[in-house]
Formats: sequence, structure tokens, C-alpha cells
Amino acid sequence: MDFWQRYRAIDARDTRFDGQFYTAVRTTGIYCRPSCPARTPKAENVTFYETSAAAHDAGYRACKRCLPEAVPGTPAWNIRSDIAGRAMRLINDGVINRDGVEGLASRLGYSSRQLNRILTHELGAGPLSLARAGRAQTARTLLVSTQMKLADVAFAAGFSSVRQFNETIGEVFAMTPTALRGTAVRGSAVRGTASHHRAPAATTALTLNLPYRQPFDPGVFDFLAVRAIPGIEAGTASSYARTLRLPHADARFGITYDAGAPGRPLVLTIGAVDLRDLPSLLSRVRRLLDLDADPVAIDGALAADPRLAPAVKAFPGMRMPGAVDPQELLIRAMIGQQITVAAARTALTQLSACGSESLVPADGLHRLFPTAAEIADQGFGLLRGPRRRIDSVRAAAGAMAAGDLDFGYGDDLAGLQSKLLPLPGMGPWTVGYVAMRVIGAPDVFLANDAAVRNGILALRAGDPAGAGSRESAGCLEDGRLPGKLTPDFTEVSPWRSYATMHLWRAAAISPKPRQTRQTQQTQQAPVLSAVPQI
Repeated sequence: MDFWQRYRAIDARDTRFDGQFYTAVRTTGIYCRPSCPARTPKAENVTFYETSAAAHDAGYRACKRCLPEAVPGTPAWNIRSDIAGRAMRLINDGVINRDGVEGLASRLGYSSRQLNRILTHELGAGPLSLARAGRAQTARTLLVSTQMKLADVAFAAGFSSVRQFNETIGEVFAMTPTALRGTAVRGSAVRGTASHHRAPAATTALTLNLPYRQPFDPGVFDFLAVRAIPGIEAGTASSYARTLRLPHADARFGITYDAGAPGRPLVLTIGAVDLRDLPSLLSRVRRLLDLDADPVAIDGALAADPRLAPAVKAFPGMRMPGAVDPQELLIRAMIGQQITVAAARTALTQLSACGSESLVPADGLHRLFPTAAEIADQGFGLLRGPRRRIDSVRAAAGAMAAGDLDFGYGDDLAGLQSKLLPLPGMGPWTVGYVAMRVIGAPDVFLANDAAVRNGILALRAGDPAGAGSRESAGCLEDGRLPGKLTPDFTEVSPWRSYATMHLWRAAAISPKPRQTRQTQQTQQAPVLSAVPQI
């Protein structure tokens, strides 16, 4: 967006752009979210920043009226596959808190000086400033949403000392932590309690509301629920809970969605987490539900394609489920390729028996997903199916356990391809699926996926899942596509991953035709060998 596009957005107080850029006003010395209710400043007094960290570094303080830190994040970090986008995904996951700037730079293949120069040029702030802004945002959330002790808030947000915490809150918000806590709406704070019985750091249980851009399609909960592994995960049409292994300790969390409540809140309940892991947990939960997406922009692009328009109208705000553990997701993808979701869940349930027991069991969740080392050592004896697939899973687990295969949120699509494709049993479908769910790649289309093809057929046939007719699905009388439409949905780029989600959903809820064994083999066999249009 150029200056005047952004200026029109703030003049309209358009909430869609909250978190995507920040408005700094020279005459007041503050910065705001685009939807701030204050009077629109004169254009000559306005500077726009890509990040709140850039506004901090320029000497501006956060607006006390619109609270610009209390907004969803920008979807740009998934759309962008450059160094800036990859760095922000890692910073949000807490890499700087754990490994420092040097650790972040080494993961990206740059020196710390080069990385600082790139981020300052692209985002207006260096890695330390960006991490500091993230800590301030987490601290504000905890201060206004819980009754945690101030010292616990400081360390949970990633600050190295209470003094640093106090100074940063004062510089960013022009308020003390106690005063900032006082801005919470009376009765809205939910008590969080810290328990110090586990060394070396405290664990905490708390409840938070997760900000997101509307509309929100709760179908993401159905997606997670049908794939939930008993003992590790539990899901319904409006909730999801699981155990999770984080850098410092095990954690347990649950998310619920209430479409009938004012504001349609998404509520995160953390049963237990090491305070040092809290920023990472919050970031991964947001990635899991794709809460930083811009659904209006995505739906607008998808609805322009007549094949998808009925599905978008029926299910606005489709989300692309992410991954809370990249290594786990790869194992799940390898086991699930070329078999049904139900069969994959059965196989993964068997495999989970080699995982360790969680230290924070509750509500039937008592086990952790097996580590790569556990799968390499014991998992092969628990898996059923073709020997080739079992050997491939074991080889991938062994490579991850030995450190020979290292991938995660900081990769781009090309990087994932170079790391994963050389592995036995790994094909373009697996890489595309991992890219969608681990790095949030928005433009993956799994052209040879059987469910994608079934979804296309369901929408063409005017299935109730698509709520459309053959004509509304963009088909000619004989079912063929008009010349202007391409089979790989390039018309909706760069949002083809969301088109894939709509097609998967259409396939999942449409009546399944009876198929012969030969037809099933024809649909499934090309999934690994043919190259998807990514």
C-alpha cells in the first residue's frame, strides 16, 4: 500500500488493517492502529511504519486510547518468503529470547550484522527492537488479562529482569505496569495463578482472549478434531485441546470458540506452561488457527473465481491450520499420505504409544507426541503398512533426531524442498502440505491430491457443500471449464492454499460415490509422484 491508500484506511478507521501497519503522528508523539477512534491527523503530520518496533525506535509511544499492541499480527510474515518474513516468524516463536540475535542469524544463514541491516531496511527496526516490541505486546496482554504477579509477567514476556520490564513498559506505553493493568475493563481480567513447585522456572495456568480479524470460520476446529490423536489431542466443532512439548517444559492448552457470545471470542486456556515458554506457546497457537490472516482480502480473491464463489459465500473466513511442532507435522504428513484421514489417525494412535507421559496430565490428555528419537528407536515396531513407508518414516525421524534434518518456521518453500525432497518416500505432495502448515505458505495448490480433485467435482456438481449450481461453479453445459479458468486455480494466487482448504472441505462433507478398487488406486497413486502446482 502507498501512503494515500493507508491514509484513506485510517480516515475510514478500517479495522481490517489493524496490525498490518502503524500510524505515527509527529504533533502528538504517539502511534496508533489504523482504526483508532481519535480525529484523523493531518497528512503532513503522519508517518506510517511497518512494525510497532519501528515506531518505538523513532521515539513514538503507543496510543492509550486504541492500544495498538492489542491487535492481530500482520499476515505479511507468511506471505513474505524473504529474510524479513522468515526472521519475523522465528522472532515470534521466541528464538531471540532463547538463542539471542546470533542464534537467529545463524538459522537464517547470515551474520548478525547483515541481518540487522536487512531488517532495519525492510522493517524499520533491528532484531532486538522487534523482539522487544513482541515482549511489550505479550506483557500488555498478561497485565490486562490476568492477575499474575508483575515479576512473573516480566519473565513470561521474555524480559531478562524486572527493571528492563519496567523501563520498556514505560517507554512504549508511557505508563507503569500497574497503571497499564488498571486500563483493563473491570471484571474482564481472568485470574492467572503461578505455581513454583517445578524447577527451574514457574509454571502458570491462565485464560486469555485471542484477537483475530473477522469473519472466522470455525471449520478449522473440525479439521483438527477429525485428526486428533487420543491422549494427546481432543477436539470438537468449537474447541481443541492438546499437550505440547516446548523448549523448556511440557505444556497443555485448550481453545474454545463461542459464536453466540458478543464479539465471538476465541478463548485460550493454558493449563500449564513454563513461563519462559509462554511467548512461544502464544505464537504457535496463533499459527495453529491462522489468527493473523486477513480473511476479507482472501475471500475477496477467492470469490472472484466462479468455481469457489459459492463455497466462500457459505463459509466466509476460512482458516489454514498451522503446526505447533514442525517435526511432528512432518511425521504426520508422511504417515497420512496416500491413506484416508481415519486410517492415518489409527496409525498415529498406535505410534503414540512410544511417546512419553506428559508431566501435566488432565482431562484425558496424558501423553506427548513421540520425539523424533523415540520414533527412530521404537516407532518402527508400532507402525503397520508397507515396509517402504515404515522405513521412510524411520529414516526421516532418525535424520531429525541426529540433527541432519533441521527445518521449521524460518524456512521458505525452496528451503523446504531442498531439505525434504532428497529423503526416501518424500514427494512434492508432502513438501507442499508441510509448507502450508509449518510456514503458512499461502499459495500451495495440491493439484494431484485425491481430496482436492473430489472437492472440485463436488463444487462442479452443485453439491450442497458448495451451495451452488453447475453454472455458479464456472462450468459449461458439458461440465468443462471455460477457457479463462485454469485447472490449478492460478486466478486466485497468492491464496491457493485457502482454495485447497475449501476444496478439502467440500470433499469431506459431500456424499462419497461408490468407488471400485481400481478407481481408488487411480486417484491415490499420483499423489507422491506428480508435481503439484506450487
